[in-house]
Amino acid sequence: MTIILRDKAALSAWRSAVPSNQRVGFVPTMGALHQGHVSLMQQAREAADIVIVSIFVNPLQFGPNEDLSRYPRPIEADIAKLEAAGIDALFLPSVEDMYPQGASTMVVENLVSGPLCGAMRPGHFNGVTTVVLKLFNLVQPHLAIFGQKDAQQCAVIERMVRDLDVPVEIRRGPIVREADGLALSSRNVYLAPEDRAAAPLIHQSLLAVEVAYRAGETDAQALAAIGMGILAQSPRIAPQYWDVRDPESLGAITRVGARGALLAVAAHLGTTRLIDNMLIGGD
Repeated sequence: MTIILRDKAALSAWRSAVPSNQRVGFVPTMGALHQGHVSLMQQAREAADIVIVSIFVNPLQFGPNEDLSRYPRPIEADIAKLEAAGIDALFLPSVEDMYPQGASTMVVENLVSGPLCGAMRPGHFNGVTTVVLKLFNLVQPHLAIFGQKDAQQCAVIERMVRDLDVPVEIRRGPIVREADGLALSSRNVYLAPEDRAAAPLIHQSLLAVEVAYRAGETDAQALAAIGMGILAQSPRIAPQYWDVRDPESLGAITRVGARGALLAVAAHLGTTRLIDNMLIGGD
């Protein structure tokens, strides 16, 4: 049975009772759990003795015109999924508990967070790094699992952990997709039927660029143009970016070299913003 810890005091008491020889795995989430989250929990279960999941819709990572108020919060369904997955504990704090009145400290990463979603959503990654570091300090996990679908988030957190000597091993879980290729996301429930029908073009654009790369095209601008061309097949898709980036620093590149590249795309379908990515080349 999953133990529900509703505040930091309860979490501290629970964590203190964990035997020192037990390896703790952690999966931070914002809830509205789907099979992608479950796959991260399964990965944590394989690598740890005890697995704890957090559900916290973090206001610091939402901009003023974003979907904080309507972000899905099906907590009873989420708890049922955690029970079915055999999760040991759920940390379910309130905003007031996580950010007491007068809290004024932010954690800022200044390189990896800059391009792609960082350019589109100013301040977003400051909210991510702040809440993740707080959660790491509270949970004290040995390892934490994040989904590759949020590739830039993974890169930012990996850089933060490295730069600040945070004693947590970071692992990435692979993207889980629908049968038609759409990456699983809590936001997919917002898609109107016509938008849902067009959404697989996002993944198809990544696949088309991978094919072009395997055929010998390495020019980053040319590859991005191929991806944008696939998205242009549907007037329902409004791209924010389609880019080819260094897989670690996320810096701009002109050609795909020995390190490979991250293909990254973000687009609006109606009012819903979707992201996806793929790694190509490299060792």
